[in-house]
Amino acid sequence: MKSISWNVRGLGSPRATRRLRYFLKQQNPHMVFLMETKFDKQCMEKVRRSCGFPNGIEIEAEGSRGGLCLAWKEDIKVTLRSFSKNHIDVMVKEENTNAEWRFTGFYGSPYVNCKNDSWTLLRKLGEDQSHPWLVKGDFNEIMYTFEKVGGIPRDERKMEAFRETLEDCQLEDIGYSEVWFTWERGNFAETNIKERLDRGVANEKWKSLFPTGSIHHLPQSMSNHCSLLLNTKGENIYAGNSQFKFEAWWTTEESLKDEIKASWELTTGTILEKLDKLQEHLKEWELEMLMAKERDDDTIAKIIETKADLNMEIDRDEIYWE
Repeated sequence: MKSISWNVRGLGSPRATRRLRYFLKQQNPHMVFLMETKFDKQCMEKVRRSCGFPNGIEIEAEGSRGGLCLAWKEDIKVTLRSFSKNHIDVMVKEENTNAEWRFTGFYGSPYVNCKNDSWTLLRKLGEDQSHPWLVKGDFNEIMYTFEKVGGIPRDERKMEAFRETLEDCQLEDIGYSEVWFTWERGNFAETNIKERLDRGVANEKWKSLFPTGSIHHLPQSMSNHCSLLLNTKGENIYAGNSQFKFEAWWTTEESLKDEIKASWELTTGTILEKLDKLQEHLKEWELEMLMAKERDDDTIAKIIETKADLNMEIDRDEIYWE
C-alpha cells in the first residue's frame, strides 16, 4: 500500500491545486494526509474529489492557519477514531487482507509556546498500544542537532522533549531514503536552512507487520516541505514526469549510470516509451541530486530554476487535459 503525507503550505491558488492533482496522479497513492491546506471543509472536499479521492476527512483551517485532510480510495477501508486541529487518527484495512492497523496523521504546532500541547496530545494517543501503529506527518521539531543545517542551533531541551515523547509512546523512527532533510528555507547560501521536520514513526507491532516498509523523501516544487511517500511493501515505487533536457554535469555523478540502467531494465514497452520514462526519471533525479548537494549560490539558483521548469511542465500538462 502506498500513502503520502505532505505539508502543502496552502492550496488557495488554482496553480497549487493543479500541482497537487498532477503529483497525486503520478504517484497514485491509496491514502493521502495533507497539512496546512488553509481551506475550509467545503473547498477542501472539492479539491480532494478533483484529485480522484471520493472518501475523506477534512479539518478546516482557523483563518489562514492550519487545515488537515485525510483522503483515501475505495480499495481500502478507513474508520475514524479521533481528530483535532493537529491530528487525524484512523484504523486502516486493505482489501484481500485480514491485517488492520492504526494510522495517525500528525501536525505538530510550529509555535514554541504550543510545543508541549503537541506532545501531550501524542502521549494521549499513545495510551492505546493494542494495534500496529504508524504516526506520520510534520512534527515541526527535530530529534538531534545533526538534523538541522544553518540558522540558530536548536534548543537541546526541545529536542529532548520530542525524543522523550516518542519513547513514552513506544514509537521509533522508521527511516527514509533520498535527501536527508524535509524542509528548506533561504535562496542564498548564507541564509539557507535545512531541517528534518517530517517523518514516520511506528511501534514494534507495525514494524513487525510491515518489516520492509519504507519512506521516501520527495522534494517538491510547490512547497518548501518534501512529501513523504510510504510503501508498506518496501518496493521502489517513486514515479516522475517532467520536461527533459540532458545536463552535462550529470555525467560527473557516479549514480547516473545506475539510474539509467535501473530505469531501462524496469520499464516495459516500445523503445520510445522506454525513452519517455527514462527522461521523466532523470529530470526528477536531477532535482534530488541538487537538493542533496552542499548549498552555494550557484546550486541554489539551479534548484530554483529546476523547480520553475517542473512547475511550468505541470501547468502545461494540467491545462492540456482540463
